[in-house]
This record gives sequence, structure tokens and C-alpha cells, in this order.
Amino acid sequence: MAKPRSSAEIRGLVLAVLMAAVTGALAYVAVPLPFTQVPISGQNLGVMLSGLLLGPWWGGVSMLLYVILVALGVPIGARGHAGPGVLVGPTGGYLVGFIVGAFVIGWFVRRRLTAWRAMLGCVVGGAVAAYVPGAAWLAHVNHLSFGQALILGVLPFIPGDLIKAVVASAAAVGVERAYSLADVRTRGQ
Repeated sequence: MAKPRSSAEIRGLVLAVLMAAVTGALAYVAVPLPFTQVPISGQNLGVMLSGLLLGPWWGGVSMLLYVILVALGVPIGARGHAGPGVLVGPTGGYLVGFIVGAFVIGWFVRRRLTAWRAMLGCVVGGAVAAYVPGAAWLAHVNHLSFGQALILGVLPFIPGDLIKAVVASAAAVGVERAYSLADVRTRGQ
């Protein structure tokens, strides 16, 4: 017989599904840039919020669910793009990076959510951990050097992602004050 689920596990799963949906909604906030195939998108804000609010496990699960839904054709990728072609296209590495990024962000705040830890997690996880697979895949698909991929697929997005990190950190700290998600972030540990 299956072990009954704890309320924290059920709440974590429900919130992971919710954050996948929020990330999908934020994906529609997308601005194409004329010099790169990578658009400015609200998705990174969803990744940051997922990691900050849900911790490494459920934050990563929420982004895995998001990527699976995009791959299955649900039009919640940047500018409504979806399907397996998105994963193998020039921005597919960023989607993989979302999973890693949410996990890394969540790791920084798994025990205690503070503004400082949230900002550090967003910068390291939301930017570095998400950008590395994204730039690597962009380079592979377009036959670019990694340096060229950084110029086209990372540098233009750093200022906006720093703003998103501030917004996500402030929002997460506010949510934590009003409604603690510590049991979800630590996964009952």
C-alpha cells in the first residue's frame, strides 16, 4: 500500500504546478531582439520565484514540469512557442538551465529566506546556472564560439535579470512574511 502523502508534499506539488503556470504566463512577456534569437522574457522571473518560494526540490520540479509542458506542445514558451522543436532550437539550453537555475536558487534559501540570500541565489542560480547551458546550446546550434554565444545570449540580458532578481527577492521575502513556505522549501527536513 502506498504511503500517505504529508500536507507539505501535497502543498509542494500544488505550488510547483502553480509556479509552472506562472512561468508560462510570464513567458508571454517577451520582446525579440534584432541581433539574437534569444528574446527578453519574463520566464527568468518565474524561475527565480520558483526557486525562492519552493526551494531546490520543488522549484526544480516546477521548472521540469514547465519544460515538459512546453515540449508536449502547450503554448507557454516564450511568445507562445512550444513543441519538441523548442527544446532542440537555439533557446533549448535555456529551458534546461531553468531547471538547474531553480534548484540552485532554492539551495541558497532552503533553510532561511532573507533578502541577501535571495539576491545571491538569483544571481548565481537565475543567471549563471541558467545561462551556462543556454549559451552552450546556442553556440552548438548556431556553430558559434562560446564567447560569441555569451555576447549574443547572455550579456544583453544581465541588466534585466538583475532587475528581475530584485523584484523576485522582494516578492519572495514579502510572501514569506505573510505566508511561510519553509516546510515546502526544506521538503520537511
